[in-house]
Amino acid sequence: MPDDRLVVFTDGACIGNPGPGGWAWARDASTFAAGFSPVSTNQRMELTAALEAVNANSGALEVVSDSTYVVNCFKNKWWAGWRSRGWKNSKGEQVANQDLWRPLIHEVIDERPGEVVFRWVKGHSGDLMNDLVDRLANDAARSQSAPDRP
Repeated sequence: MPDDRLVVFTDGACIGNPGPGGWAWARDASTFAAGFSPVSTNQRMELTAALEAVNANSGALEVVSDSTYVVNCFKNKWWAGWRSRGWKNSKGEQVANQDLWRPLIHEVIDERPGEVVFRWVKGHSGDLMNDLVDRLANDAARSQSAPDRP
């Protein structure tokens, strides 16, 4: 992994599932973005956070997430099976959240091959950056507004 790889943390949150949602990404306490959705799911918000982070940060990038849903798609190459099966999962059902997966996978795999990597971090384990994006995402979900600063 290049030493100059940018590291960005992401998180998504919902008040209820489904319910009002929020997402966030941050490189540090002053470089971040967050947003919200009136009705969403936790998985959609986790995906939105990753997609927004990848789109906002060019070059070599490490996306750190507490979502195994997001990380395992790339770690275990779920995306390759989905594409080869016409966007169906291993059970033959349509892949959920394709409207978010397709652009994320396109950007990571097709447009930036080898530039973007994903790493899992345990949520609520005291990691300062994971705690920051968790707070930003939950604040956005609760307030249905994007915070100006943490």
